[in-house]
Amino acid sequence: MTLSTDSWALLIVSLPSAGATARMRIWRTTKTLGCAALRDGAYLLPAGDQQIAGLRELVDATRREDGEAWLLSVRAQNPDEAAAFSALFDRSADYAELQAALSAARKTLGDQNSAELNRLLRRHGRAYKAIRAIDFFPNEASTRAEAQWQDFSRAIESIQSPGEPQALGRAIARRDPTQYQGRIWATRRHLWVDRVASAWLIQRFIDPHARFLWLESPADCPDDALGFDFDGATFTHVDERVSFEVLLSSFGFDADRGLSRLGAMVHALDIGGISVPEASGFEAMLAGARARLKDDDALLAEIGMVLDSLYAHFSTSKKP
Repeated sequence: MTLSTDSWALLIVSLPSAGATARMRIWRTTKTLGCAALRDGAYLLPAGDQQIAGLRELVDATRREDGEAWLLSVRAQNPDEAAAFSALFDRSADYAELQAALSAARKTLGDQNSAELNRLLRRHGRAYKAIRAIDFFPNEASTRAEAQWQDFSRAIESIQSPGEPQALGRAIARRDPTQYQGRIWATRRHLWVDRVASAWLIQRFIDPHARFLWLESPADCPDDALGFDFDGATFTHVDERVSFEVLLSSFGFDADRGLSRLGAMVHALDIGGISVPEASGFEAMLAGARARLKDDDALLAEIGMVLDSLYAHFSTSKKP
């Protein structure tokens, strides 16, 4: 998000001397917005629409605390002044701190279980996104941090799901479920979110008499088996859809409210995106079950009951 260096917004706030709590709250908000503090009570931001809206909320908050606030429009008088203003928003130090934390965390990945790895990914992901949100003038430090963040994410992904498929760019063919009965279905062993949900979907809605093979390697997939969720499989990631969503579309379950909402949860847990409140609980249960149960058939049976309950919940709940 690169903003103009010509137009700036200056917020000046003054609070009663007794308003220490309010002063701290407003200071924290200016940090979240990415303001540069020119002096105590004077904060500068590039004049983007989102930034102006945030500063106006701070004006209202200050006045509710019996303080005074002014939001002024400022223009850089020349290129040197514009450069000086934009230099106040250099996030190199923030990125350096994040990169150091990522480097330290990389050394511990092999000692973490699935739930701990996901918590680590979310925690550092929030920190990275918070910096990116206020990085109004990206530079080389931004590029380096993005590369390190992607490397960190891929390292966790490779531990969580060795052989995670690469998305294909192709149309999803509609298939007749009657032609897919009593088949052998195969995917990578040590089931995680997308694979266990896909196996449940196959067993519950597509092929009730399905037999599953849990592969050490995708190369072990027999020719007569229907593979899912690995490169070269019949059903795998397509564009922005994970394997569960591809199966939904392939077999015509797109309009099923409960399955669509399950798909959104699986998508968010597998590759990120807008999540649902139930996602963290499901992830914790799956991580715990996977730690207890070394057999994937037993894991599917146990988590299948959880998915049955979530499906019933999503089908009847009025929340979107």
